[in-house]
Amino acid sequence: MKKHKKRIELIDALRGLAVVLMVIHHLLYNLVYFLGAPVWLFTNPVFDVLHYMFAGLFIFLSGVSSRFSRGNIKRGFIVIAIAAGISAVTYYMEMPIWFGVLHLLGFSMLFFGLTGKLWDKIPRTVAPVMFIAFIVAGALATSHASPSAEHSFLRICLSILGWVQPGFRSFDYFPLLPWVFVFLLGTWAGIYIHERKLPAGFYEASFPFFPAVGRKALIIYVLHQPVLYALVMGIGRVI
Repeated sequence: MKKHKKRIELIDALRGLAVVLMVIHHLLYNLVYFLGAPVWLFTNPVFDVLHYMFAGLFIFLSGVSSRFSRGNIKRGFIVIAIAAGISAVTYYMEMPIWFGVLHLLGFSMLFFGLTGKLWDKIPRTVAPVMFIAFIVAGALATSHASPSAEHSFLRICLSILGWVQPGFRSFDYFPLLPWVFVFLLGTWAGIYIHERKLPAGFYEASFPFFPAVGRKALIIYVLHQPVLYALVMGIGRVI
């Protein structure tokens, strides 16, 4: 019987930490949105920066993990299907998520599964510089004036890319620009991790709690908001 390679606990731990912080972030949002807690509890200069740092870490690690899978196209379709289900549920909860982190990850997995061989032709020393440049360029481009479109399909495409169109509203929003390049940067780092070219301590480190959370990241992401919603609504009835 072929032995499975041991999981890298550091990667699972970092993913788990990002998931825990995401759950806390959404709990604070629910307290503000549904119970009228002070707005600064959810959005302030520190939290706003940390939110994107740890979301970026989660997306980057998903790119790393794609190097350990031979079924990225299949995984991409599965994640997109789950994301579509979340969109349907959140629409009826009146807090729609039209292109959140799972939509982004599903598309990125599918995209990398279809085009990975092309990215791998880029010299390894050039790839990270190029991806970082695209991340910066994508962030700058989508932070400026948005191009507009009259056709509804084009408006949806522009919103998915990162140029939010009138009427588009998503409670969790991670457009393709610049985030798909954060994922691709992770696939570049994943080459070195998969080939075990990092120091031994990276592969041998052990951590409590967070690796277990990281291994269940998808399940937690799917279930955490309905659980948090029920919890906050329960608190609202008590107080």
